[in-house]
Amino acid sequence: METVRAAERELMARLPEGALMQRAAAGLAVACAELLGRVYGSRVVLLVGSGDNGGDALYAGARLARRGAGVAAVLLSPERAHPGGLAALRAAGGRVSADPARDLARADLAVDGIVGIGGRGGLRPDAAQLVRTAWESAPVLAVDLPSGVDADSGEVPGDAVRADATVTFGAYKPGLLIDPARERAGALRLVDIGLELPREADAEALQHADVAELLPRPAPESDKYRRGVVGVVAGSARYPGAAVLAVAGALRGGAGAVRYVGPAAEAVLARFPETLVHAGPPDKAGRVQAWVIGPGLGDESDALDDVLAAEVPVLVDADGLRFLTPERVRARTAGTLLTPHAGEAAALLGRGREEVEAARLVCVRELAARYGATVLLKGSTTLVADARGPVRVNPTGTGWLATAGSGDVLSGLTGSLLAAGLATRDAGSAGAYLHGLAARRAAGPAGAPILASEVAAHLPDAWRDVTE
Repeated sequence: METVRAAERELMARLPEGALMQRAAAGLAVACAELLGRVYGSRVVLLVGSGDNGGDALYAGARLARRGAGVAAVLLSPERAHPGGLAALRAAGGRVSADPARDLARADLAVDGIVGIGGRGGLRPDAAQLVRTAWESAPVLAVDLPSGVDADSGEVPGDAVRADATVTFGAYKPGLLIDPARERAGALRLVDIGLELPREADAEALQHADVAELLPRPAPESDKYRRGVVGVVAGSARYPGAAVLAVAGALRGGAGAVRYVGPAAEAVLARFPETLVHAGPPDKAGRVQAWVIGPGLGDESDALDDVLAAEVPVLVDADGLRFLTPERVRARTAGTLLTPHAGEAAALLGRGREEVEAARLVCVRELAARYGATVLLKGSTTLVADARGPVRVNPTGTGWLATAGSGDVLSGLTGSLLAAGLATRDAGSAGAYLHGLAARRAAGPAGAPILASEVAAHLPDAWRDVTE
């Protein structure tokens, strides 16, 4: 967040005193009005901490009071409340609450202005109790980010606000995009306050247009090799379905051809007769432009040596990750993409799963650095990291995607993008994006249970959503 703070300091040096805060307060007041629906006669309670975050809330409260709202400010540190904002609120007819519990019980909206992006650690006990009361009483709108979450990492180190919506200023903070903090932010709204930010960010979330630029398009002269041939080493006697799902993801992901190596050839051919099958080993299966290895592989690790020795990009998932060492990955000359979920990432890092889930951004960066690879960390927030650019945060998906086999589909899909020539970082990002869109398609607008095979079936729809 130092980048945002530096941009704010630079802009404030060029503007009249207080002008930047007024810009933020104006955008915040508009968002409050939209949530309320009707400003005149509504009751708004401001939870006000010290510093500029509380000042934003107070100035926004003054704007609402001038439009006929009854606005009360709960001052957590009365002696440190923003003096200009407090004076503006009082001048507009707002007041300082003498009975916070009573005011919150009657509120139509609570505004969280307790802690800004400079906050560290969870909320203090008195603030945490106020926040619980607010949550039980009225919708909560957070100012810049929910108080108590870490703006830089998305970690939630203690008690924190759970907002229905968050209005953030100048730029999306990583903590608003990455779980566990993301789920506390609610609906996000960005207010442009005129910050001049560097092009290189700490984290970025691709949108339709960004992904469309990455996706390969076959030309009239294309053949299966120009489109990309991906090899899939997956499945076992115990898990033949993993092979079928990985091949489904690869075929639906645009591969010119899929070569399957493994014991589930009969099941794969029964479902996808266009698949090229081989008994193995992988280095005898024929020409490929990328390999996917690991889904449903079980304890069979011999094929991993062949695949890692290949001079083409390799995606390692699921059981394949159990046999990796940093040295084996770093020795490769072609790109490597690792796609663990939190439990597999924990094993690779020698940590507990709960540590990974609580610090996803830190852990994906550590994995990428340790293995010298691109890492796609799956989960409620899917992250893609390597040693070069900002971490990419995937904005698509649904909770219904947490179903057996969905990761196998993602592996095949992403492998097909690697075979088409995308760099590991771009393939991981585009694959996760399409996978999430396909899951939303399968679940429907209201959300419903889905199967991994249904996600694979909707990949062409997701592709069209992005490119049309």
